[in-house]
Amino acid sequence: MAKVLFIISYEIKPDKRGEYLNLIKNLSTQIKQVGMEYDIYENKGKANHFYEVYSCKSMDEIDNLEDSLDDKTQELISVLAKLIKGKMTYQTLVGLE
Repeated sequence: MAKVLFIISYEIKPDKRGEYLNLIKNLSTQIKQVGMEYDIYENKGKANHFYEVYSCKSMDEIDNLEDSLDDKTQELISVLAKLIKGKMTYQTLVGLE
């Protein structure tokens, strides 16, 4: 089965950058503790534009992503939502076999 990437992109409020960097470090640790492949990237050409990338083995894993996160992770995601300027965008990329 083809590998699937789930990408969440957003811009954070510039005055919240320090808070964001601390939060995303904790969030990354939490997500990886539940066994997920997860990375965070910043757009080199656009300050404060970030991409969270979940690498999954199947679409089923993507579909069950939210259910697989524990309460602490969900709480961190709720705090993250308050630091975002504008809205999040989502992409699902399916690898070719």
